[in-house]
Amino acid sequence: MTAISDRFETLKQNQECALIPFITAGDPDLETTAAALKILDSNGADIIELGIPYSDPLADGPVIQAAATRALQNGTKMESVLEMLKVTTPSLQAPIVLFTYYNSILHRGIDNFLEQVAAAGVAGLVVPDLPLEEAAGLLKPATERGIDLILLIAPTSSSERIEAIARSSQGFIYLVSVTGVTGMRSQVEGRVLDLLQKVRQVTDKPLGVGFGISQPAQATQVRDWGADAAIVGSAFVQRLATGTPAEGLSAIAEFCQILKAAIKTS
Repeated sequence: MTAISDRFETLKQNQECALIPFITAGDPDLETTAAALKILDSNGADIIELGIPYSDPLADGPVIQAAATRALQNGTKMESVLEMLKVTTPSLQAPIVLFTYYNSILHRGIDNFLEQVAAAGVAGLVVPDLPLEEAAGLLKPATERGIDLILLIAPTSSSERIEAIARSSQGFIYLVSVTGVTGMRSQVEGRVLDLLQKVRQVTDKPLGVGFGISQPAQATQVRDWGADAAIVGSAFVQRLATGTPAEGLSAIAEFCQILKAAIKTS
């Protein structure tokens, strides 16, 4: 059983919904990123998604795009992120999932990349621009190294495609709540409930909902609709970037506690 599957199994036994915060590596710097990972880990995060800054982030909204731009301007590179993780992950309870684009993987070579992320203690990968039809080339070698490749299902996915993605996705299945990029929205669209029900009919794998969750009430709503995890990105990235690094770290600690309390079953 992988680290992510093990975490979901424990949560299932306790009838808990997982909280998965997202932050961008290197914004404002990698020292702060390492501190943020530890703070999220100790304030309610069950799994942590860490975005690798990329120059053409097709799936990211303005908040995360801006964070990636700042990180790249500061000189953040994949290798430096992995070196930071190698030092940091041994002290974390929450498994780390890297959010990265496929070109960054191909540039390094799939096997070389996977060896590096495995050595850094990474438990899973989300590659938003990797279509199902091309996933096998990454899925098999990742699985051999105990790294989960987490695939995405969009609201527009057909029933046949949903079933195929559900079969292949490892760790959990990432349900995209909107047709569009990441970002904070005022409410979760009602069709997320329909999507959850549709996917649940074909798999018992954990289902995480992301893209657009930014408020405690929204996290509670997706939990009540049957999600196994609430994934929150832009709201964390924005808080971490506000004020001094110390103020940002304090803000994400408080927000993490509030969100975890919102999805705890009464």
